Amino acid sequence: MRLDLAEFPVSRIVLGNKFQYQSGTLEVDAETLARDLLKDPRIREAKVAVAYPGEKVRITGIRDVVEPRVKTQGSGQVFPGVLGPVAPVGEGTTHRLSGMAVVATAEFEGAVRAGTGVQRSAVLDMWGAGAEISRYGSLVNLVLILRLAGGLPDLEAHLAVQKAELHAARRLAEVTLGKEPQKVETYDLARKNRDLPTVVLIQGCLTESHQFHSGVAYYGLSIRDSLATFAHPNELLDGAVTVNTTRGIGYFPNTWDWQNHALAMELYRRHGKELNFAGVALERVRFETYHGKEVTAHNAAHLAKTLGADGAVVTWLGSGNAFVDVMLTLRACEQRGIKTVLVTYEYGGKDGVDSPLLYYVPEAQAVVSTGSRDRWVELPAPEKVIGPYEEIRVLNYPGAPLTPASGPLTFDARDMVIGGVDNWGRQSWTCRAY
Repeated sequence: MRLDLAEFPVSRIVLGNKFQYQSGTLEVDAETLARDLLKDPRIREAKVAVAYPGEKVRITGIRDVVEPRVKTQGSGQVFPGVLGPVAPVGEGTTHRLSGMAVVATAEFEGAVRAGTGVQRSAVLDMWGAGAEISRYGSLVNLVLILRLAGGLPDLEAHLAVQKAELHAARRLAEVTLGKEPQKVETYDLARKNRDLPTVVLIQGCLTESHQFHSGVAYYGLSIRDSLATFAHPNELLDGAVTVNTTRGIGYFPNTWDWQNHALAMELYRRHGKELNFAGVALERVRFETYHGKEVTAHNAAHLAKTLGADGAVVTWLGSGNAFVDVMLTLRACEQRGIKTVLVTYEYGGKDGVDSPLLYYVPEAQAVVSTGSRDRWVELPAPEKVIGPYEEIRVLNYPGAPLTPASGPLTFDARDMVIGGVDNWGRQSWTCRAY
């Protein structure tokens, strides 16, 4: 499949009375956009705001982040299975508004009150320490502020937020129709060099079959107890992978991350030059039994071998015992003669002296760290708060105290900062030895 990704950079967003794009400036008809979102009876209030890098602004209640895109040629449409019917994507031409994002915030308290399935939101500071650790702090952000109808089940709340943000993202990208892009990048795996090694990206996806939404969806279908599935990287570019929009957590990638998957993009850049990129294996991790973990590991390795892989980049999303599945996958690949590199964030504790990884196998001899999840974060008071919450829960448990969002915040880990954990190595980190 060949996909041309046409780029229209955004450096300024103006809330006006029409939708248009001109020389890096995106004008948004905020009233019309909000009115469109309110057509969904599950949304009782909708507002729009803008947040720029460097502004002393704190955004609260963040559920997801997405980049505006729209298909102009080829089958299907962006975000298939969510905004429209399930139709193959990844071919033709897609327009993107780069340098900006739609940040979906929503007021919602779900029925699940504890455990891994509890609804969670995150914050983002557009300046200072919060912006430095988050990949979204450098973007011009159009913020959707949603308040949902009372009594919604968790799945209905997720669908309301997701459809609102994806509708807004596509609507914004439509302003580029008929315009000339600043540049066009072509993504095509057909160009191969037989003298180069073949590499596959094995993407571990922490999912939970017993939750209302498993956490990761492919063409709108939640990945639950499935085994490894092949996905063409062009499908990621067209929004075929989406997330649960009631769980804005620092160590969970957002839809924006899937659209701009750092490892997939880097493998694409090296395709035909240093390696042959064979595609992506979406592997469900966090099976409840060791038996299940062994099966999914060998299945993913078998798929990689079937794709002709000489090497594999293994990565994951999530936390906890899902890392066992990841390490077993790495071992299964090595046993089949597939050389592996693991890309992962670390734990390490507040001072960086604890064990950085939860589980090890002897075959894990090539590991790339993308930084720590466990370090303290001190956030100063903002000048302005945008979002549905004026008070937030720093600790997430039933009855946890509320803290004013307008004051300084201290987090004992980066979970509460959206984009605060670098899953796939998009950001640049410095390691200092003392």
